[in-house]
Amino acid sequence: MTVVMTTIPKAEVSLKRSKMAEREPMATAMRLRNQLQSMYGLDPLRNEEEVKVKIKDLNEHIVCILCAGYFIDATTITECLHTFCKSCIVKYLQTSKYCPMCNIKIHETQPLLNLKLDRVMQDIVYKLVPGLQEREDRRIKEFYQSRGLERITQLSNEDGVADAAGLLFTHFDRPKAHFYKNDEQVSLCLESSSSLPGKDRIKLVQQRFVRCSVRAEVQHLRRVLCRRLRVQKQQVQMLFNNECLPDHMTMKQLWLSRWFGKAQPLVLHYTVKDKRGR
Repeated sequence: MTVVMTTIPKAEVSLKRSKMAEREPMATAMRLRNQLQSMYGLDPLRNEEEVKVKIKDLNEHIVCILCAGYFIDATTITECLHTFCKSCIVKYLQTSKYCPMCNIKIHETQPLLNLKLDRVMQDIVYKLVPGLQEREDRRIKEFYQSRGLERITQLSNEDGVADAAGLLFTHFDRPKAHFYKNDEQVSLCLESSSSLPGKDRIKLVQQRFVRCSVRAEVQHLRRVLCRRLRVQKQQVQMLFNNECLPDHMTMKQLWLSRWFGKAQPLVLHYTVKDKRGR
């Protein structure tokens, strides 16, 4: 009897993972639907009447297994889509690189890169659990007050109003929202591959190190360089080992595909063409 060993290409593995990620929200919805049908005899997808559900029946979906409490700053592992409190999973990954639920390897060396804040899940938890958000805001306020620290907010007094706990809040404004504030960061070193005028060269040598979100794209770096050099976007080209990088590539994709296992900062090069394209 002959046994043939085959290996699955990385591209196929990543494709299967992406398909699994696409099916996961539907699978969760179907599990909730089946649970409601079995316990209450109701189908939330067909019944338009108000459905009352006990919170304890949903606990398995909104409780962190690491602390046994409701999700606070819900954070999802992108490899397997399991969710935990942010502080819980970050502390856990200090001594492990495997998911505490399914034991899948999150990342070979930097598991924190594969964590993503799940704002939708956190909003659901706050809506389901009465008083949870207010207690959390009060706890944060007491933490800062007990240490004599001033809590830094991104809102000014003109933009927001104070709630019952004395914290500023405002309506969600998508154009002004800071989507990258809580992302994992990556350090970059931007090196010039073309000759620059004296003043521009000195300025860029002093500011060649950049720290940004892993979700930042190559086109964002090009815009930053355009502003510093006062040139048009089409004049700046980002390179890695003389390879032209596409605008849509994120820093996480670039790190995993070109700089995996190496120490920070990630070194990138750029060229600046004159307006005539020479």
